[in-house]
Amino acid sequence: VQLQASGGGSVQAGGSLRLSCAASEITFNSYVMGWFRQAPGTEREFVAGVGWSDLSTSYADSVKGRFTISRDNAENTVHLQMTGLKPDDTAVYYCTAGHSLRTVIDGEGEYWGQGTEVTVSS
Repeated sequence: VQLQASGGGSVQAGGSLRLSCAASEITFNSYVMGWFRQAPGTEREFVAGVGWSDLSTSYADSVKGRFTISRDNAENTVHLQMTGLKPDDTAVYYCTAGHSLRTVIDGEGEYWGQGTEVTVSS
């Protein structure tokens, strides 16, 4: 199983980025997908999760109203649209796949991808 994250970069505060995570060798629509992030010197934290369809989503309070998670089951891809970026959003972002929204939110996803780095300057 591979989860390949992409789309990170450097932006100024207030800018936008769209992260993508492409899954391979996985029955994609059987997994809940999520995004976590880890800033230097901090623990990895939950950002957003999406159920088997886009009908069920969950967000960390710090990103509600600014980030949108979505999935394309035909393309085996999950996206994280990030708007209104703040310097506090600077982190390495990781995608994860799990069997329930609860396990993903708790950081107990079965699979994890490599990170993509997001840097937001003030």
